[in-house]
Amino acid sequence: MIKPRLIFMGTPSFSVVALQALVEAGYTVAAVYSQPPRPSGRGHQVTKSPVHQYAEQVGIPVLTPKSLRNAEAQAEFRSHAADLAVVAAYGLILPKEILEAPRLGCINIHASLLPRWRGAAPIQRAIMAGDTQSGITIMQMDEGLDTGVMLLSEAITLSPLTTTPELHDQLAALGARLVLEAIPQLMNGTIQPVVQPEEGVTYAHKLTKAESQIDWQRPADEIQRQVNALYPWPGVYFVHEETTLKVATAEVVPLAGNPGEVLEGLTIACGKDALKITSIQKPGSKWLSADDFLRGYALKPGTRLCRVTN
Repeated sequence: MIKPRLIFMGTPSFSVVALQALVEAGYTVAAVYSQPPRPSGRGHQVTKSPVHQYAEQVGIPVLTPKSLRNAEAQAEFRSHAADLAVVAAYGLILPKEILEAPRLGCINIHASLLPRWRGAAPIQRAIMAGDTQSGITIMQMDEGLDTGVMLLSEAITLSPLTTTPELHDQLAALGARLVLEAIPQLMNGTIQPVVQPEEGVTYAHKLTKAESQIDWQRPADEIQRQVNALYPWPGVYFVHEETTLKVATAEVVPLAGNPGEVLEGLTIACGKDALKITSIQKPGSKWLSADDFLRGYALKPGTRLCRVTN
């Protein structure tokens, strides 16, 4: 079978895994589309996306249009004469003209078991919701928001301790494997598209910093999932005497007290049970264990932590 000529569209590290798999499998990637370089880090230095950097390393032309809705960008897209476009966390809505340009259209590597968690942040939303499974869906794209027919999918099991970095890496690897399975089936017509069911649709709305502050009135297991889902970005924090303290890891312990009450060490009572913080950071400092943190910071038992409203 002659391998199709591809366009790859992606931006973050999640996407790099699939692009690398396609390159190493011998596919011709005519062009890579990625989000434009943006300021990042403490120095706000303009930085190319992970996909952009990898594509340049392997000699693939990279395009970074701010929009694909104008005739010039669409004509350039068609000029690559691709059989298929593979999309993975690209970050731009694809108009009809782009979706229909490749002979076999555009397929998407989506990090959930559709129709659950359509949208921007499926990994984090699955963890926050306490889902017991996640997975990858390879989907034929249409003009809707992750509404196209499903080509392949595979589930993985989640535990209450699953974190976003762990799930991200698992799903990136799974997505790369599944897209390598899907393309030959798509080419020879043996794949069986499945229409997404109308029941079970949920939306993984974009993450915001407004979700970061801990509400001690909530059960400890919900707060633990918040920590697991939102590290490293946008992160989770609480405020003590006007000091913002970030939390990277925590565990649930069967202790009780008034919500927000410091019980012992860095164990804080919640609406149900308590949260034992195991990795914490104060402004301008590095991440510390609970013991190391308390050697230089006074947070006495009986202290009551309150949610700060802006």
